[in-house]
Amino acid sequence: MIKDSYSESYKEAGVDITAGYRSVELMKKHIRRTLTDGMENVGGFGGLFPLGTADMKEPILVSGTDGVGTKLRLAILMDKHDTIGVDCVAMCVNDVICCGAKPLFFLDYIACGKNVPEKIAAIVGGVADGCVQAGCALIGGETAEHPGTMPEEDYDLAGFTVGVVEKSRLIDTAKTRAGDVMLALPSSGLHSNGFSLVRKVFDVEHADLSSPVEELGGRSLGETLLTPTKIYVKPVLALLGQVNVKGISHITGGGFYENMPRSLPAGLGVKIKKKDVRTPAIFSLLQKRGNISEHDMFNTFNMGVGMSVTVAREDVEKSLAVLKENGEEAYVLGEIVPSDMGVILE
Repeated sequence: MIKDSYSESYKEAGVDITAGYRSVELMKKHIRRTLTDGMENVGGFGGLFPLGTADMKEPILVSGTDGVGTKLRLAILMDKHDTIGVDCVAMCVNDVICCGAKPLFFLDYIACGKNVPEKIAAIVGGVADGCVQAGCALIGGETAEHPGTMPEEDYDLAGFTVGVVEKSRLIDTAKTRAGDVMLALPSSGLHSNGFSLVRKVFDVEHADLSSPVEELGGRSLGETLLTPTKIYVKPVLALLGQVNVKGISHITGGGFYENMPRSLPAGLGVKIKKKDVRTPAIFSLLQKRGNISEHDMFNTFNMGVGMSVTVAREDVEKSLAVLKENGEEAYVLGEIVPSDMGVILE
């Protein structure tokens, strides 16, 4: 705790700066779990990280930033705040890995109506969990109390990551050819996209979020919707070390139709048989309850595919084996074909 730092006037205006100091003290144990370099500067003005690129000839820094979106509302409604930070990390690190970059460090930003130190520590604990999964260090962040601009129980969460890759190892989609194969890395569920539609369909403000749902295999709706986004960094880095990967897409907002073409060069598309897509039950329930068209489902949600990876046909078996060794039950999703349509679902 910072000695003698207290303002009664500021507290009367809605900001308790001592709660901020308490939050920092509570989150330090979580941050220490993520430190990959042994450095700690929690509470300073900047996060420190040694850029160890001595083994690289032309290191390229790759950055990514994102938030969790309205999935946060589920965490608030359920008063469960220890997993939403994983989503925040995942949305950033899963993006930079698409370039072939290893995430180095992460920073978070939390804006809240009222700083409740235990709640903030739980959120940061989730962020730390995500950083551990991604193998990157949580080196700093900011918590801002915004009385009068949001209800006391509300908060928003965003993050930022920086990774590094050898220039010669950057993913080059121009090397993709017709006949190459796109692999699917399964998602853990909805991840962190489309929740404005999800919340509308399930009317989450008034829904029973805790009771078992038969269509979800006995899991509750709240538990299913709040399942954290899967982080693919370690298995994809392992794959990059053994196979020539030609393209990677993080399947986020925009689903198949927006994200998969981003890892394909002009003139090539991917042909996918819908029956081959392994789609969890939550998507079928969502489509049925919301009377959502099939096109809109594939254009909004990941449909069970959190990340896609394109490799040469001769590398398929090796790629699947490497991914399985690293905990990913990947499977063949589709074939790269001459087309200007991007994604062809049959």
